[in-house]
Amino acid sequence: MEPSPEQSPHHVYPDHWEADVVLRDGGTARIRPITTDDAERLVSFYEQVSPESKYYRFFAPYPRLSAKDVHRFTHHDYVDRVGLAVTVGGEFIATVRFDRIDARGRPASAPADEAEVAFLVQDAHQGRGVASTLLEHIAAVARERGIRRFAAEVLPANNKMIKVFRDAGYTQQRSFEDGTVHLTLDLEPTAESLAVQRAREQRAEARSVQRLLAPGSVAVIGAGRTPGGVGRTVLRNLLGAGFTGRTYAVNSAFPADQDTIDGVPAHRSLGEIGESVDLAVVAVPAERVPEAVADCGEHGVQGLVVLSAGYAEWGAEGRERQRELVRQARSYGMRIIGPNAFGIINNSEAVRLNASLAPERPASGRIGLFTQSGAIGIALLSGLYRRGAGLSTFISAGNRADISGNDFLQYWYEDPDTDVALLYLESLGNPRKFTRLARRTAAVKPVVVVKGARHSGSTPPGHAVPISRIPDATVSALMRQAGVIRVDTVTEMVDAGLLLAGQPLPAGGRVAILGNSESLGLLTYDACLAEGLRPRPPIDLTTAATPQDFREALAQALADEGCDAVIVTAIPWVGEDGEAEPGDGEVLATALHTAAAAGPAKPVAVVHVEIGGLAEALAAATSTVAQQRPAPASSGVAAPGRSSGTSAATPPPATPPPPGGPDTAPASAAPEGARAVGRIPAYPAAERAVRALAEAVNYAQWRRQAAVPGKVPEFLDDTIDEPGAAARIDALLGEDPDPRGRPLAHDEARELLACYGIAVRPTLPAPDAEAAVAAAAQLGYPVALKTTAPHLRHRADLGGVRLDLATESALRRAYGELTDLLGKPAELRPVVQAMAPRGVDTVVRATIDPAAGAVLSFGLAGAPSELLGDTAHRLVPATDRDAAELIRSIRAAPVLFGWRGSAPVDTAALEELLLRVSLLVDDHPEVVSIALEPVVVATQGLTVLGASVRLSPPPARTDLGPRRLSNY
Repeated sequence: MEPSPEQSPHHVYPDHWEADVVLRDGGTARIRPITTDDAERLVSFYEQVSPESKYYRFFAPYPRLSAKDVHRFTHHDYVDRVGLAVTVGGEFIATVRFDRIDARGRPASAPADEAEVAFLVQDAHQGRGVASTLLEHIAAVARERGIRRFAAEVLPANNKMIKVFRDAGYTQQRSFEDGTVHLTLDLEPTAESLAVQRAREQRAEARSVQRLLAPGSVAVIGAGRTPGGVGRTVLRNLLGAGFTGRTYAVNSAFPADQDTIDGVPAHRSLGEIGESVDLAVVAVPAERVPEAVADCGEHGVQGLVVLSAGYAEWGAEGRERQRELVRQARSYGMRIIGPNAFGIINNSEAVRLNASLAPERPASGRIGLFTQSGAIGIALLSGLYRRGAGLSTFISAGNRADISGNDFLQYWYEDPDTDVALLYLESLGNPRKFTRLARRTAAVKPVVVVKGARHSGSTPPGHAVPISRIPDATVSALMRQAGVIRVDTVTEMVDAGLLLAGQPLPAGGRVAILGNSESLGLLTYDACLAEGLRPRPPIDLTTAATPQDFREALAQALADEGCDAVIVTAIPWVGEDGEAEPGDGEVLATALHTAAAAGPAKPVAVVHVEIGGLAEALAAATSTVAQQRPAPASSGVAAPGRSSGTSAATPPPATPPPPGGPDTAPASAAPEGARAVGRIPAYPAAERAVRALAEAVNYAQWRRQAAVPGKVPEFLDDTIDEPGAAARIDALLGEDPDPRGRPLAHDEARELLACYGIAVRPTLPAPDAEAAVAAAAQLGYPVALKTTAPHLRHRADLGGVRLDLATESALRRAYGELTDLLGKPAELRPVVQAMAPRGVDTVVRATIDPAAGAVLSFGLAGAPSELLGDTAHRLVPATDRDAAELIRSIRAAPVLFGWRGSAPVDTAALEELLLRVSLLVDDHPEVVSIALEPVVVATQGLTVLGASVRLSPPPARTDLGPRRLSNY
């Protein structure tokens, strides 16, 4: 909404304050600045507020607003006087206002940094979290305008408002003066305020998803009059799944005398239904969707599944149509799955919802599945069905213009029916938020991700998301840092999901292999070694082994304390007549289930070759109740779905997910007193089973480490000068910085880095031989002579670097050789630098990606990182554990730790350098790029020989601001 000409031209309408938000009950609302055009809305809003709420706002009976009041509350300068409104359907449901004041409480202007704040929420919308959401936004606005404190006067009886201030997490003071409670809030965000904000975000977004997945009633808009078509198919699927709520068919083309279709009530509009509808499935042409959305909004529908195509996947016109769809739906407080969606499924027996194009509701289970592609969704449903796996929920979000994988991570985090989350993603709309949510969810249950469109360099049609410049290898490293199990294919995702949903987490990587085929056992052994596991020699039961032999061997392996997991390999039994014996699959499955039930809780997987009925028998189930399957005490890791410990960084879910992961009891009866056993996953190839097990081992190790999170160290010495660095950055950028940024000169970079205790060895220019000799005399021999031309920088292999020049004559000779071989000094830009102690050349980098945020990288200098891509990455701020893992996770790490008899280098000094770089970038977002190359790490200490730094105006940090929905 644009301001009218009456408003001050010096303070333009701040449209970046506008935001769509999710409220506590899962509905949406819009927050925006109040303008002079809002007079009628304000009066109408105030008329709907109860006398009691008016009394709490004005401390006296105040039945109506005067013309002067209306003028004051709608005219703001957006600096010293600011008003925000919360709207639903274009009408106000709440307002907040601040006025800047001085120390005596009188109206003031900057530099006064305190403001008086007051809220008013319509009674019908109290209890929805409106005031707490408004407080986050008005506090962010105040900080932007230089206000550091809020003052509020509240009547003692106004407990709701006092609670809003008290629970916000800000540092505050309270006093009782003249019959009112005087509150002062310090608006600087705290760890507590950020935790409160994110906890509220989680509850609200999870609730918004729950409203879609568990509706009490569904209307299919666009159900055709004749069989066939998208709408009629969804209606048929709803009925076929046995949806427990009310179902309606809506089509404006229905004849006036048609009362039912497929046995459900038929209506020409939602208004004819006469009852509330929770969820609408929209299956009409794109040009008719706005009419359908308006009908839904006006009749209180809570959410939409839009199957209609013709949106952003069709180009610029479709993208604008998609934006308008989101704006329209959110204006009514509704959230959207889609458009161009395949649909949603909820297998809860209390719901039994199949609002999708899938003809059959999949079996009930404990896997949650999200996909951005309908085709991939179909393939995954089919694959899971063939493997006997069950789902708790399924979502195919299409263009995911509104609800995305992030929302479902919020929901699955505390969903008691989901133990494993599988996601097929083609784009990440908010990578920072995704990694934050994935880390929290992975701390209590596995998150398995396949990322499509990895190498295309473009976003899939229909996905309007921020552009990221980081390579896919970096995305993968950041996901693993967050505990995400990143796999390459949907087949691998199903393989890993089956193991994680049906088996406990392993305590380590020690694997026992047993079976009736020596060759298959050796293949499994080799696959384990390739995946970094520690297999024991395979136990060959011979081809004469019976199911009883398998049962005894598996029981013995599970009881072995030196074994963390078991892989059973099996080939068919062949009778004397040369034919495979029928029924062996079911018998073997019973034997394996019996042994697993009687033994310690360790994961078991089966590799089989054409044993009929084995996979089905292993997956057979009679129940969909989560079984109690605690992990071994020695592992320190709970089975999927149960947290093994919480920390301040990872709060426990409000309703702890059930332990175990297995969603069913075995078909065969377990011995009395034995624990319940879930599905034992079966694989047709050893490599697939081992890869799934390796992912479980790595995830379990991450869970153990995440239980005791690393720390961002505070350097207590005087080597960190944050104010000094800030002053230098401000001076270097100037009052009107170039939005493209600027690289720092060598001396400028050295001075800035020195503010964080990062010493860069000085270099002196050598435009001629005499200057080189003078520089060497100043620095002290021995010296190095290096070219700094871009095409020769860090390229010792091209002859642009001469080392260990101990005398003047050696320096002059090297200078002459350099210029004779490579070109004139003006082209080469030679410099002289004192020699550093011998060591391993490494490179440390930090960059700011507009989508993912600040990323810290490490590798060995030269070919390992540049040619082979052997580089490790972590998100900033890095913890002490992150720094230690960075230098150990590259493939060439043994070079740092004494490879082939060499002396180990000072990795502690290297970790400290990484943490200092991380701290600098985190404290000063204007530092958008740092490259330290080479960093020579010796046996004692390290030397930074080269540094480049780039400054730029800081990018927006949406992840640290108030809660808001993404606007694409």
